[in-house]
Amino acid sequence: MDEATAVPDGPRSPEGRSRGGGDGRVRTGDTGRIEDALTAPLIEAVRDLGGYGGLVYLRSRDRRSLVLAMVTGVPRSLLRTWWRVPVGGALPMAAAYRRGETLWLPDERATMLRFPHFTAGLPYSFGSAYQPVRVGGEPVGVLVVLRSAARSPMDAEAVEPALRPAGQAMEERLTRLAADRAGAGSAASSIEYDDEPVGARLPTPAVHPVRVGLIDWDLDNGRCSADDEALALLGIGRADFGGTIADIEARVSPDDLHELRASRHDALTLGRVGSRHFRVRDDSAGDEEAGYRPVELWGHLGRGGTSSGRILVAALVDAVSGLTAAEAAERLPDGLFSLDQDGRLTYANRRCEELLGGGREALLGRYPWEVITWLRDPAYEDRYRAAMLSQEQVSFLVRHPAGNWLSFVLYPDVHGLTGRVHPTGPPTGAEAAREAGSAAGPVPGAAAAAPPPGPVAAARAGALYHVVQMASVLTQAVTVEDVCRAVSEQLLPAFGVRELALYTVRDGRMYLLWESGYPEGFLTPFEGVTLDTQLPGVHALTTRLPLFFESPEDLSVAYPGITLDRMSAWSFLPLIASGHPVGSCILGWDAPRRFTADERSALTALSGLVAQALERARLYDAESAVARGLQEGLLPHRLPAVEGLRTTGRYLPGTQGMAIGGDWYDVITTGRGVALVIGDVEGHSVGAAAVMGQLRSAVHAFAASERPPQEVIAHTNRHLAELDADVCATCCYIELDPRTGRAFAVRAGHPPPLLRHPDGHAETLDLAGGVMLGVQPDAVYPVTALTLAPGSVLVLYTDGLVEEPGSDIGTGIEEVRRCLADTPADSVDRLADRLVRTARRARERPDDVALLLTAYR
Repeated sequence: MDEATAVPDGPRSPEGRSRGGGDGRVRTGDTGRIEDALTAPLIEAVRDLGGYGGLVYLRSRDRRSLVLAMVTGVPRSLLRTWWRVPVGGALPMAAAYRRGETLWLPDERATMLRFPHFTAGLPYSFGSAYQPVRVGGEPVGVLVVLRSAARSPMDAEAVEPALRPAGQAMEERLTRLAADRAGAGSAASSIEYDDEPVGARLPTPAVHPVRVGLIDWDLDNGRCSADDEALALLGIGRADFGGTIADIEARVSPDDLHELRASRHDALTLGRVGSRHFRVRDDSAGDEEAGYRPVELWGHLGRGGTSSGRILVAALVDAVSGLTAAEAAERLPDGLFSLDQDGRLTYANRRCEELLGGGREALLGRYPWEVITWLRDPAYEDRYRAAMLSQEQVSFLVRHPAGNWLSFVLYPDVHGLTGRVHPTGPPTGAEAAREAGSAAGPVPGAAAAAPPPGPVAAARAGALYHVVQMASVLTQAVTVEDVCRAVSEQLLPAFGVRELALYTVRDGRMYLLWESGYPEGFLTPFEGVTLDTQLPGVHALTTRLPLFFESPEDLSVAYPGITLDRMSAWSFLPLIASGHPVGSCILGWDAPRRFTADERSALTALSGLVAQALERARLYDAESAVARGLQEGLLPHRLPAVEGLRTTGRYLPGTQGMAIGGDWYDVITTGRGVALVIGDVEGHSVGAAAVMGQLRSAVHAFAASERPPQEVIAHTNRHLAELDADVCATCCYIELDPRTGRAFAVRAGHPPPLLRHPDGHAETLDLAGGVMLGVQPDAVYPVTALTLAPGSVLVLYTDGLVEEPGSDIGTGIEEVRRCLADTPADSVDRLADRLVRTARRARERPDDVALLLTAYR
C-alpha cells in the first residue's frame, strides 16, 4: 500500500479540500460536480428502501481504498472511522465492491456474524444494504443505505430490485459526468475520489412557513406604513389601512395593547425593540367570534429621511409555530431539549436549564457532554450515537452531582433528536448495576463550564471505539507488513492523521518500517539514528513516554533546529511490548491541534496495541523466512524432461497467515512411464512444509519402486498416519505412459483434474476417489483408467486455485475449466500463467496455489 491509501494527495486548504487534482478527474476539488451526480440518486435509494440514511463510497486514485464521498441522514462525525476503508478489508462495503454483488445485512446480528470488525467500530442495531456502483460495467464505488432494524423485516430478494432504479440513475449521472473528463481514456477511469465526504440533507417534511412583514412607525406623530405581508398578518386590507398606529392597535387583543405601546418606549430609550409579543385578531376562520394570532415585533430606531422624525423600522413576525411551541415547552414540568444531527444543542427550555444546572447560552451550539462536566462520561455520548445510528428511542439514567437521579429519553429522527429529562428515583436491581458504571460522581463547583478555545479532538466515545476497532483488526494482522498496513488504513482516517511513520529499533538504532504521507526523501536523514540522538521519536522510545506537540512553535522550542515539514501538530508514541522497546510511531496533522486527555489516552492505548502486534509479527516473519527456505528446498527446482510430454508447474503462497504452505507437485519417472503428482497438506506453517517434504519423499520412493498407483497412495496414506503429525493431506496421482497415452489415476480427497482435448473443449474428469491421506490407515483407494489423445493437456491443481470464501468450489472449478478451454494451448507456460493470473493478481489469497500442466504430444 502506498501513502495515498490513507492520505489524500495535494496540499490542503483551510476548508479541508485539496487544492490538487489538476488533471480534471472527478475527484478532489470536483465535489460540486460529484454532489450533482450523487445526491438525488442517494436520496432516492434511501426512500425506496425505507431507510434513514445513505452513503456513497468511491474508489481512491490508487484503487486501494474506498473513500466516503457523500453522506445523507447520518452525521459525518459518527462515521469518521469509515471515511476511508481498504478495498481488501473485511468490511461490508469492501466486500460488495470486490464481488460486484448486492449485500444485505438486516440487523446487528447478521453484521456481527459476517463482519465482526465492522460491528466492533459501530456496535449499534441497524440494518444496511450495499450495492456496487458501476460505470461502463466497471465497479467504481458502493451505494449504502442504512435502515432501522426495528422496522418490519425485508426479504433479501427484495433489496436489489428496490435499489436498482437509484443505482441505474447514479450510474447514468456518473457516466455523463465522467464522459466530459475522460479524454482519451475510459469514462470509468476518471471516477475516483480522495477528499472528505460531502453531506446532503434529506428532504424535510413541510412545516408552517415563517411569515415576516415590515413596518415603518413614526414615533412622533403615530403615522405608519406597512408592506402587504404585514397587513395580511394584521388582517387589514390595503384599502382599509389608514396609515396610523391606531389602525394597528384596533387589531391587537385588548389584553396585549400594553406590549405594542411598550415597544415605543423600548425604541426611544434603548434604540431598539427586542421580541415584543402580542396577539392580533384573526378573522380567517370566518366565525362570528374572532380568534387571535400571536406575532412578534422586532426593530431598531432610525431617522425618517429629510424629516427629523424618529422612525421605528420594525419586522412583524408570525409566531404561530416558533413562539407557541416554545411557550408550550416552557410550561411543561419536564426538561426538553433538541440536538442537531451532529449532536449540538439547538434548544433547551427553562426547566432543562434548571435540571442540568447550565445556562442556555453556554449550551446552545455545543455538545452537552463537553459543556456539562458530569455528562462527560463517554457512555452518555454513546447513547446519542446509539439513538442516531439505530433511529430508535433510547433512555438512560444519570446521577447528578447533587446526588439526585435524572432520567433522559432520546427521540431521534434523521435531522437530529428531541430529548426529555426529568427527576426520578435511584435505579434498583439490574438497572442499578448497569448504571453504576456510568453514573457521574460528585463534581465540585459549577456544573457547566466552557471548554478551552481551539479545535476540539474527536469525542471520547468515538476514541474508545477506535481502540476497539484497531484491536480487532490487529488480531488478524500476521506479518509486519500486515500490521503496518492495518495501522495506516485504520489509524489515519480515524484521527484525521496526514502523516505516519513507524520505526523499529535494532542494534541500538532506529530504522523505518513504514511511512505514509511524507514528502519524498524527508525521512532519509533519520534512517539509522542512534538512541542518543536528540529527536522526539527517539526520546519517546527511550523515556517510554508519549510526546504531543500542538503547533510547530511547540516542537521548535522543545527541539531547536529540528527539520519541519508541512505538518502543524505531532504525536510521538513509544512502542513498548511486554516491557521491551519495539520502536516509535510518529503521527502528523496538517493543522494546529489541541490534544484532549481522551485523545491522548486513546493514542497511547493504540500504541501499546501496535507494539504488541509488531513484536508478534516480527517473530512470525522470522519463522516464516525459515519456512519459506524449507519449502523452496522441498519443491522441485526443475521438472524432468520426458519424451512426448511437456510439463510445467506453478506455485503461489497464500497472503493470509504465514506465506508458506503444504501444497506441492512433482513429476517422477518410473519403469512404466511417468507419475504426475499434486498434493496439499493442511495448514500454513513450518510443520505443514515439513510434512509436505516427507510426503513428497515418500511418494517419490514408492513410485520409483514401480508399485501401481493405488498402492503408492495406500502406502503414502499409511506413512502419514504413522508420522503422527496430526494433519491430513489430499493427493492426486496419475501414472501416464507417454508412448500410448494410457493413464491410471488415483484421487485421495483432492479436487478432480481437468482435461483439455485436442479440439479445445475442456472437461472435469470424473475420477473415483478415496478419503484424505492420514485419516484411515487401512483405507483402499480405487483407480480410474483413462486415455489421452495427442494434443491433450492435463491440469492438476490444489483447491487454492478454485476456492474462494463464501463461494462454492464447483463454481471455481467451472471458471478454471472455461479459462482452460478459451486459452490457446500452443505453450504450456503461457497457459499455466493464464490459469493462475487471477490468483496471482488477488490482493488477498487465503490459501496457497499449486498447478501442474502436462501436454501430451
